[in-house]
Amino acid sequence: MVKLYPFLFEPNLHAVVWGGRRLRPYKGLEATDEPIGESWEVSAVPTSTSIISNGALAGKDLNSVISILPEEILGEAVVKKYGTKLPLLVKFIDAESDLSIQVHPNDEMAKREHGKFGKSEIWYIIDAKPGSHLYAGFKDEITPEEYKQRVADGTIVEVLAKHTVKAGDVFYLPAGRVHAICGGILLAEVQQSSDVTYRIFDYNRPGMDGKPRELHTELAAQALDFHVEDDYRTQYSNLSGRANRIIDSPHFSVRVTEMTGTFHRNLIKYDSFIISMCIKGDCRIRLRASGEEVLLKEGHSALIPASIADYDVIPLHAKTRILDAYIDNMDRSLGSQITRFLHITSK
Repeated sequence: MVKLYPFLFEPNLHAVVWGGRRLRPYKGLEATDEPIGESWEVSAVPTSTSIISNGALAGKDLNSVISILPEEILGEAVVKKYGTKLPLLVKFIDAESDLSIQVHPNDEMAKREHGKFGKSEIWYIIDAKPGSHLYAGFKDEITPEEYKQRVADGTIVEVLAKHTVKAGDVFYLPAGRVHAICGGILLAEVQQSSDVTYRIFDYNRPGMDGKPRELHTELAAQALDFHVEDDYRTQYSNLSGRANRIIDSPHFSVRVTEMTGTFHRNLIKYDSFIISMCIKGDCRIRLRASGEEVLLKEGHSALIPASIADYDVIPLHAKTRILDAYIDNMDRSLGSQITRFLHITSK
């Protein structure tokens, strides 16, 4: 019988040509000169699966543990929709230089072309050097023909929406939206569990192996949404002591909470695992049912199984900021609401 608890994970760092040197110190690891661009915090991607680092299941890979108790870990509704696959992937990303201009396919195209999930994602800016910017969406309407010509002559960035950023800014990138993180930015990313990326333009630079990185111009043309939005930045409340809604999308819900004292989180109603990314300050996660505690440090993340997602977050510093991601499966039908009301008022 496996007793569940919040899972912590071994470091899962990825060196890339555009990577920086902030992620290792952010995670409390010894600094090196290796250009680490991504820390895959909670991953079920077969090529880079997370390894549990704490408790009785330490040393086990996340996928094998989920296969033992899928509904208890993922949630019954999540298993019904996705099977025994964790549908989210979360990362910390440090860009020393600009990432390639890219786009991701939606579920339909990704399944058709690759047999995988599509990839919608959201960025939460943790830190940005003065003047740092990113690209998200088109600023001008262009045709698929103009897109191909601009890729060929290297002028594609001229028609992209450029956004100067600061800590706390958020951008939602639904599948099909052109985008690129640029140099000087440290961020948290929540995305569908997919490694499908179509690289549009990469500034003619070599990859880690010294060779030009592959471009996917034709596939990207099929995936791109050329629609222009008035505002690509996600607006949200940022009040202390409450779980602030960043987004509820078909693929994930994200909340950010800054707390100065013990904060209760009862998320069992969502019938979903919870991924908590500690953006700032160390904290303890204490389960309401058992009183068991897990230390979650700044720059680290925990997966809280669906069946035990009633817990307190206890900050250990003046302020702690947590980014939570989950799948919202809450039944909002009238019958369900009446049942919940009667249950609460009968106590």
